[in-house]
Amino acid sequence: MGKRILFFFVFLYGLWGYAQKDIFESNRFDELSEGHEVLAIVPFITQLELEQNISKEELKQLAQKEGYAVQDALETYFSRRKKRKKFNVDFQNVEETNALLTKNGITYENIDIRTVKELSNILGVDGIISGSLDLNVLLSKGVSTDFNLLDYFRGKTNYGRIGIKISDGSTGKLLWKYEKIITKKTGKNTNELIDKMMKAASRKFPYDKEKKRKKKS
Repeated sequence: MGKRILFFFVFLYGLWGYAQKDIFESNRFDELSEGHEVLAIVPFITQLELEQNISKEELKQLAQKEGYAVQDALETYFSRRKKRKKFNVDFQNVEETNALLTKNGITYENIDIRTVKELSNILGVDGIISGSLDLNVLLSKGVSTDFNLLDYFRGKTNYGRIGIKISDGSTGKLLWKYEKIITKKTGKNTNELIDKMMKAASRKFPYDKEKKRKKKS
């Protein structure tokens, strides 16, 4: 009986986690993305709410580290799949992206006030991959993925939320967006989180060659 109850709650937990995914694609995607060749991934804007009592300056530094960790994890994911010729676009090396941002006076603290058009022009790309991250843990350092019913009832299974978006460089229009709650099921660190969530969205990723092929047919 106990095993059945545990299975029931794990099943509900899985359904709940799945329901937290939200993918949007612009109905003008094909029109606006025509001719896109290179996209740049910029650092994610992060908000941290940690239980530890730390200074504002340290919190700011930790948030910045998490934002860059997502940028790196996305580059790793796209590079791996790009080698298997899964995409019809290229992705700018993040070292080049960050060097160009620094050269033009754009820092982690002020990147959010720059428009997509400005960033695309500075980086010399056709579109921008950006996003937001809200966390109550330091995901880049690694977190526990052990499922505990007690944590579930205490509401401690959630680590935060992530939103990934792609915008057209010439118009600044939003082309695609993917939001997801971060839980113990999502992954033990930033790389695993990105790998799992992007794999789950791969069939709906707009630059996927297979998806484009199906659209044409």
